[in-house]
Amino acid sequence: MSNKSTPVTPSQVTQTVRAGIECDDPTGCVVPPIHLTSTFAFRGFGQKRGYDYTRSGNPTRDLLAGALAQLELGHGAVVTATGMAAITLVGYLIPARARIVAPHDCYGGTYRLFDAWHRRGEREVEFVNFADEAAVRAALAKPTALLWIETPSNPLLRITDIETFAGWGKASGALVVVDNTFLSPAWQQPLTLGADLVVHSTTKYLNGHSDVVGGAVVARDQAHHEQLLWWANCLGVTGAPFDSFMTLRGLRTLHARLDHHGRNALGLAQWLNGQPGVKRVYYPGLPGHPGHELARRQQRGFGAIVSVEIAGGHEGVRAFVAELECFSLAESLGGVESLVAHPATMTHAAMDPGARLKAGLVDGLIRLSVGIEAFEDLQRDLALALERAASVLPAAAAGRAAAVC
Repeated sequence: MSNKSTPVTPSQVTQTVRAGIECDDPTGCVVPPIHLTSTFAFRGFGQKRGYDYTRSGNPTRDLLAGALAQLELGHGAVVTATGMAAITLVGYLIPARARIVAPHDCYGGTYRLFDAWHRRGEREVEFVNFADEAAVRAALAKPTALLWIETPSNPLLRITDIETFAGWGKASGALVVVDNTFLSPAWQQPLTLGADLVVHSTTKYLNGHSDVVGGAVVARDQAHHEQLLWWANCLGVTGAPFDSFMTLRGLRTLHARLDHHGRNALGLAQWLNGQPGVKRVYYPGLPGHPGHELARRQQRGFGAIVSVEIAGGHEGVRAFVAELECFSLAESLGGVESLVAHPATMTHAAMDPGARLKAGLVDGLIRLSVGIEAFEDLQRDLALALERAASVLPAAAAGRAAAVC
């Protein structure tokens, strides 16, 4: 008789820390090995083992996929080479020329792909302002194969009611997909709110160290998971073993990192709101944010991205970023180091200028990916940058914060 008591399902924090730990029984190693092989030998003629070719399956990648599925409470996950590969993979679950409804202010890479599909006649895509519920319902009144939700949105951090929108999507027969990159399963679990699939750029918070590019799609049910596996192998978009190992290693510190990220982001958002030269602060953790109450209900944290509109447009931004030392001017987000991006010329540069303006991506908008440095250093850095930006502008342009969004 075993001396062990009845197993108890550990908390998500423990699941994350223990992901892949002590899984290699023959050796007893605590950290799993990296299976860098491209191919696997058959036992004999017609006797395939569990794996045959790494594009189709790999033990290291499967450990990461299993961990992500567990954390998102899904049936299974597929790990892809990039976040855009994950988005592309999802597109193959719907028929050619089928219709997609997506937010007009979605991530620039998503917009570029969907718009390209639309212009080539491969998919019909309608970009809708998701803050206008009547417009969304009108869009879904037409035959729709896929409803794409991004919440919080990138970079304006608009919050979408996943449960409500998923209900509308299901009623129209659409596959409901949520991009959960900005929050990770530690702060939000869309499958529990009605989504069919969850997409991640694992490059961001799941890895957390800006040294790996990757993506993932988590399916709520077996049928969708099997379709994703088939298409991922067919298209050749699966992730590499070494990248999977690195992401799995980063994943184990997810909750510890997010605790620090979140505290810094909230503190900076509160401080920035009202600073000279700041026109608007976009952060769901501020009570004045229109999505604040919804975020409180469907999320367990407000995230670590703070978007800010500063005075002076391009010139104001140019002076601002030139002064920064603790924020690196770079695309991407979610690493332990703080980054600053200018969406209009960086992450969303591929958008048509008219579409960009319609989405609210003005020239003075910057996106801060708040890292885990000392809060006082980040605050001081931003203060000096604001002073520098104000020094190159007419006094009347600096102003004080006019609104919180």
